[in-house]
Amino acid sequence: MRLLPLKDPERSWRHIKAQWRKDAEGVGEDFSTIGGITAFEALASREGDSQGLYHLTDGERVHAVCQVRRLLMSKYTGPALSARFVNVSPIYDLGLTDSGSYGQMLVALFSGVVWLSRDALSATHIRFLLKSPGDSQFFAALKVATPYSPFSKFTIEGALIECSLKEAGAASGAVS
Repeated sequence: MRLLPLKDPERSWRHIKAQWRKDAEGVGEDFSTIGGITAFEALASREGDSQGLYHLTDGERVHAVCQVRRLLMSKYTGPALSARFVNVSPIYDLGLTDSGSYGQMLVALFSGVVWLSRDALSATHIRFLLKSPGDSQFFAALKVATPYSPFSKFTIEGALIECSLKEAGAASGAVS
């Protein structure tokens, strides 16, 4: 799966909503009652391209959407990426997949944000707001410091993951 920007947010969002509506209605659920959709819809309909909307896709299906923004924050020494407004396909919310698949999708989404921090949206810190504090279970192993971890710091408080990436030399694949 890849995390990609929504090129034409309003049109892309209509396509994603149509896919997700079909998934929800396929199991008898009213799509309009699915939480978080309204907030993302408001972001997608705004003028301009500064809102940083991204979608996680496997090429056939959109699994998640979120907003990713590069910010300067007083608590960090360098730029930070903020990932929030995470919405996932109804196949996850309505139990059409198992919790393992849900966890894999969330980890793929987070990995995409880490990739953006190393590439297109260069940043040394990440703030990733999960859908709920219960989702933090899928990231607990990353709190353990290991020599091969890309993180110099990794914390989870409630539904907020905050992490700092190791120096740029380690990020570019340099061997020490």
